[in-house]
Amino acid sequence: QVQVVESGGGLVQAGGSLRLSCTASGLTFDDYHMGWFRQAPGKEREGVSYINWSGRITYYADSVKGRFTISRDNAKNTLYLQMNVLKPEDTAMYYCAVGFNGGSWPRTSSWSYWGQGTQVTVSS
Repeated sequence: QVQVVESGGGLVQAGGSLRLSCTASGLTFDDYHMGWFRQAPGKEREGVSYINWSGRITYYADSVKGRFTISRDNAKNTLYLQMNVLKPEDTAMYYCAVGFNGGSWPRTSSWSYWGQGTQVTVSS
């Protein structure tokens, strides 16, 4: 049984930083590409970032380029999202996605497994 668990969310002031973590069990971690998504109230879930199995290929949504960094430690079965210069519009529930099925990475239908999410709130 695959389990995906996010952590690291919280309340931060604008301009601050947070680091999200995601662990995945029940699968061979370094066989899978992974991603981060977010969903604000009343909005659709959107792709934030993608990382391939080795960590050598990454993609970012335009809204977070230059501020967020995705990385992974396959030895620790952990995915990270370092978020710097946070803005109030970054406020959302952040989800870890595992198992890219092909197609367009920002599409939620392109992913097999999801965590329950971790809340990030940025105050102005």
